[in-house]
Amino acid sequence: MAIFTFDQPSVFDSSGEIGDITGFYMIDEEGVLQSVDVNAKFVNGKPSIIEAKYIMRSPREWDRFMRFMERYSNANGLQFIKK
Repeated sequence: MAIFTFDQPSVFDSSGEIGDITGFYMIDEEGVLQSVDVNAKFVNGKPSIIEAKYIMRSPREWDRFMRFMERYSNANGLQFIKK
């Protein structure tokens, strides 16, 4: 399982323009990875955290996810450091 946490998300600032939030989508040249396991926490009526969980149920899904993450990290100057 991969858990993504977004602090002080701005996605709700434009939600009126783009429609309802229906899930978490990771899009690349291979296609779309998606999850509907998305939760938001609000403080004083404003979103403070969004948490999305992406569950991989097979080695094939794990490999696909890792290819996506490698592309995403390369495109955004991120790196993975194993502890």
